[in-house]
Formats: sequence, structure tokens, C-alpha cells
Amino acid sequence: MGRALSNNLINMGIKEAVQEVLRDMEINYNVIEDEEPDAGLGNGGLGRLAACFLDSLATLDYPGHGYGIRYEYGMFEQHIEDGYQVEYPDNWLKYRDPWEIRRSDLAVTVVFGGHVNVRRDENGRDHFSVEGGEVVTATPYDMPIIGYDTKTVNTLRLWEATSPNGFDLQLFNNMEYTKAVERQTSAENISRVLYPNDSGPSGKALRLKQQYFFTSASLQDLIRAYVAKYGKDFSHFAELHVIQLNDTHPVVAIPELMRIFLDVYSLQWDEAWDIVTKTFAYTNHTILAEALEKWPIDIFQGLLPRIYQIVEEINRRFLIELREKYPSDYQRHDSMSIISHGMIYMAWLAIHGSFSVNGVAALHTEILKTQELRNWAELYPHKFNNKTNGVTQRRWLLCANPALSDFITEKIGHGWEKDLSKLKGLEKFADDSAAQQQFLDIKRANKQKLAEYLKVTQNEFLDPDSIFDVQIKRLHEYKRQLLNILHIMYLYNKIIEDPSFDMPARTFIFGAKAASGYRRAKTIIKLINTVAERINNDRRVKGKLRVVFVENYRVSVAEKIFPASDVSEQISTAGKEASGTGNMKFMLNGALTLGTMDGANIEIVEEAGAENAFIFGLTAEAIAKIEEEHSYVPQKYLDRNPGLAKVISQLVDGTYDPTGRLFKELHDSLVYGIEGQRPDVYYVLADFDAYVEAQEKVAHAYLDSKNWAKMALLNIARAGKFSSDRTIEDYVRDIWKLKKVTF
Repeated sequence: MGRALSNNLINMGIKEAVQEVLRDMEINYNVIEDEEPDAGLGNGGLGRLAACFLDSLATLDYPGHGYGIRYEYGMFEQHIEDGYQVEYPDNWLKYRDPWEIRRSDLAVTVVFGGHVNVRRDENGRDHFSVEGGEVVTATPYDMPIIGYDTKTVNTLRLWEATSPNGFDLQLFNNMEYTKAVERQTSAENISRVLYPNDSGPSGKALRLKQQYFFTSASLQDLIRAYVAKYGKDFSHFAELHVIQLNDTHPVVAIPELMRIFLDVYSLQWDEAWDIVTKTFAYTNHTILAEALEKWPIDIFQGLLPRIYQIVEEINRRFLIELREKYPSDYQRHDSMSIISHGMIYMAWLAIHGSFSVNGVAALHTEILKTQELRNWAELYPHKFNNKTNGVTQRRWLLCANPALSDFITEKIGHGWEKDLSKLKGLEKFADDSAAQQQFLDIKRANKQKLAEYLKVTQNEFLDPDSIFDVQIKRLHEYKRQLLNILHIMYLYNKIIEDPSFDMPARTFIFGAKAASGYRRAKTIIKLINTVAERINNDRRVKGKLRVVFVENYRVSVAEKIFPASDVSEQISTAGKEASGTGNMKFMLNGALTLGTMDGANIEIVEEAGAENAFIFGLTAEAIAKIEEEHSYVPQKYLDRNPGLAKVISQLVDGTYDPTGRLFKELHDSLVYGIEGQRPDVYYVLADFDAYVEAQEKVAHAYLDSKNWAKMALLNIARAGKFSSDRTIEDYVRDIWKLKKVTF
């Protein structure tokens, strides 16, 4: 969610008045703003997208609310020590959150483990209950979501986990102090940390606990409010509620709502299932198999015995339906079974139990329908649809980039704040030399601000007249930060080897957190920092090349980086990025896209024009063909480019690590393949030459500052499609069918 103060004051239309009052009191508003920590509630594009959606829902006067967990320590605070990522607790709640309201009166209980009891009544109907389980109290904290220039205030309700009987006085008096608080500790761990390391069984169990905890609490909350108003007749429940499942993490809500209907309110199976399948809609945010969650049966059944029974019954009935439709297609039955090979497939459960399934960019949805989820799209063609992501211009332009916002308003007037398509009016200024210079002056001032911030916080010295080439996003191999740093190593070699080689000064900026258990991603961070240390201390490239890794990347830092960026690195392997939303924030702030034809890049290029971006690399179709033919040989790319071969050998020849072992895994993963994977899974070597060529085009284009400004202004003018307001209107029209709140 980032910080709330400025965003809320802007949305209420009183920020300038507040600043004026503070000035009269000789208080610096910026100092107060910097006291607020970023809310530690989500990770990466998926979490930020939810935040943008909430902002748009309130701004557009739709009654749309969010549910999540009130993580005590967020994800983690990233420190870079000796080039390595080191995780520290993100104690964002140290002084409590001034925006939250604790609602102890609305607390509910969630049960884990135990055993299922069955009681048969006089009518022969079975009644199920769970006994002997771990009882956890879920207490809600409400955070207001304030719409821009409207009276609508929606709610983000976050759940905190505690134990109702967590302290055992008897054990304490027996001096068994640790045991005395075991239950409390176990419960509190649920809302302790976002994305705990789940590489082992205990981590997986905690992750599943988190998912069930907040979905169960949220559903109980919805049902309680419904019953209070409409009684126990649930025939109108689906008319009044749509629950959008934001990826596979909350999919356990489907069997949980069944449990509530069946076990608490005694509905019959068919009636309950009919309501459930009209209530849930599912957004798929990934193509990566590892992100399509699946749970080992032993962990799932042990933690959620009754939920497992319900999933079994859902699957039993589904397989009957499948066999009737495809009588002899046993391979299809097996691959689509929700429970299969000792695992529960949550994406399959989501698709079967929802009335709508959407991807988040045109290419992503097409890949889902024709490749990853092809069988499901054939079974349920009516469910599949696309909803291209968007970002809120209130935070990412109006709040983050006031100088550019004033420039836009001066040129086209107000109105774009709530209707981003109005930016189209900027097109007529793209060829205006005065407007171009104005834009360049604003960009340089923003670069200067970022340089000053990094000087104070990291003792980094940036040249605002250099190209700010930026890659800020989650650290994952498919996002290919590795391709970026290998190119930087290549450039460095070129400058050293050829004194006549000339290029505009470049500053490469990275910002990224790697998941705490993701070893190879953490090694890439170490490589970036090792290369940065070498380059930044080499007098031979001073004034030409600099590399900066921004520590502890988060929303409030992103708000400083996007306005200062010249080049937006969107270089994921084609076919792997579902959408991306950073690409949209860069575009909105006048940075030019350097990217592959992947995710929403395709639609960005369609809107901005291919001549106003730098596109390179293999397409998703070309990669699919290579994989089908098993024809990928990385060595041929090394053989044809000695500069690339040298860079790859430098990973292990002692250039950057005297032992030669530190980056050996990265080297081997590219050249030989390791851990049962084929070499260069994400086509870093295959796309390297095309990437170098695209970077040369960037350098050449930047020398013509007026044309660069024109390209940037056209990007801004054509960014209207990528507002989350448009995305929300698409969801409302096709899925949610909401009515606006009227005053």
C-alpha cells in the first residue's frame, strides 16, 4: 500500500492547505511524510495491483473492499552487506499504524487440525464438526481507502492472529515459561511475516495456515453481515457478493464457503455449490508452473481435515462430469483432477469453482487459453476472459511526480486525474520545442532529486546528465536482471579494451528483493553489487558508467525512482511475465520502454507506437517452437560472440571472485544446466546480442534530446489505457456488475 498520508490528503483535496498550515507553524511537511513507514502488506506487482484496484474502486464510487492479513513484520527489510542481501524484520508497526481502527467487536475464530466428528440426525442426514483443533482468534483492523474527489471511503480489513487461551498459568507457575506461551506464539506466527520461507514442510504449513486464516475470517465476516440483514435465506447471496480471488493464494476460500453453508447453516450440497460457483471469480496472475500453487495432501489434510473432505467431494463430482464429457480421455481426467499424485491443485479448484477466470494482459490470457490452461478453456470456454492490468494515476503521477502533473494540467487542464484517456490531449505538444524543453527540465530535476536521496541514504553519487537506465521489480530469474548485469559487464569490458569507444554516460539502477529462500536470485544480487563495486571504483570508466543497487526497494522509494527514469527495463523472457505494472508506471512518467514482446509490453507498444520504444528478443511463439523441437544449444551464442563468451567466463575465472566459486552456479545454469534443468532456461544467451543492439539504439536516440523528449511525451499521452480505473470498469462491466454508490 505504501504510505497513506500524501495519497489521502491528495484524494481529499486538502494537501496544499495542510502544507500551508504547517509552513505557518514552521514545520516541514516532507519531514512528517518521511516519518510514515510503508505498510508491510504485500509483495511485488500482485500486491501493488490490489492497492491500485482499491484506490480506483473508491474513486469510481464502487462498493469494493479488500481483505488481507495484518502482517506484524511485513516481508522483510533488505540490507546489503558485503554485496549480499540480508533480511531484517520490517517493524512497520513499531508505533502502531495511525490509519487503522481495531474492531475487537468483530473478531471471529478459525480452527486448525483436530478431527472430524460425524453425527447422523433422525432424517438420516450427516452433520460434521471439527473437535480438538487449535483455535485462533482473528481480530480485524480497518484501514480507510479514500477515493479521489468523492465522498466514497471503502475499507481494507486486515486480520491479526492471536490465541484465545494462549497463556497457561499452570505451566508458568511450574517454571516452564516457554511452554506456557507456546499456543500464543503458534497463533501469532500466522500474522507475523508476509511470505515466510516455505522451502520446508513447516514453512509450507505456515503458508497454508495464513491462507486459510484470512479467507475463513473474511468469509465469516461476510456471512455474518448478510445474516444480520437478510436472515438465513442465502438465495440472494451471490446477487449481493462477488469474491475476486487474487491469484491462487486465497482459493481455499471455495471449500471454506462450502463448509460454512453445509456445516453451520445446514444447506444441501447442490444448493451450496450453486451459490459458491456464482460468487467466486478467479484472476490468474502467472504462467509459471511453480506459482500455480499445489499442496501435499498430508500437510493439507492434517491442518484442514474437514476442508480436505469437501475438496475430495468437489473433485469426485467433478471427475464424474469430466468422464461424461470425455469418456475415454483418461489422460485428460488425470491431468485435470483437482487431487492427483499426492497433491491438491489449487488453480484447478479455482477454475472449477469460479464463474469467471481472467488473465491480466492480452498475451497472458491467450497463452492461458491455448497452452497452460488449454484443457480448462475447452471445458469452460464461457469462463475465460482478459482484463489488462492498470495503475492508479493518483499515486503514480499526481502524488509521485507533482512537477510533471502540473505540466500536464497546464497543457490540457484538469480531468485526467479521474479520466486518464484525457492525456491524449498532450499529443499536440509532442513536437512543440518549448514543451519538449519543459519536459526535459522536469525530468532532470527529478533525476537530481533521486541523486540527492541516494547520496544521503547510500552515499551514492549519480550524474543527473547520464542516462538513468532502471530495472526495479521482484528479483526472479525470468525477469532477467542477469541479462542486464551481463550487458553491463560487457560494456565495461568494451570501454576498457577500446579507448576510442564512445557512448553517452550511463547510470544503471537496480532495485529488487529476492525471496528469502531463493538462493539463485540472491546470488544475482551479489553479482550486481560485486560488479557495481568494481565499476564504480575504476577511474578508467569514471563519468561513463555507474551501477547502483537501491537497498530495500519499496513503494515510497519507487515513487522517487519512476519520475527520474529515462529507460524502463522490461526484459522478461517472452511468454513468462503475465502483465507487469511497473512498465505502466514508467510509461506514465515519460520513461521509454526497453523490452521484450511480453505481458503488457505488447499493449504498451501498440498504444505508444513501436517507433517510441526499443523492442528486442525472441517472441513467445519462437520460444515455444524451440522448446517443442528441443533445439536450444547455448554454446552457439557463445561461439558467435567472443565478447559474450568473455563475460560468461568472467563469472568463474577470478575476475569478480578470486575463488571462482561464488558465481559458478549462475555460470553453469547458463552453459551446462543444473539441478535437472536444461541450460539457460530463460534464454539469456539467446537474447543477448539483440539486447546489446537495442541498448545501442537507446544510446544513439538519447543523443537527440528533442526527439527523445518527443518520444517520452507521446508515451505519456498514450498511457490512458493503463489506468486501473479502466481495468476496474472492465471488471465491473463483465464480472462484478456493481452499481455506483450514490449520495
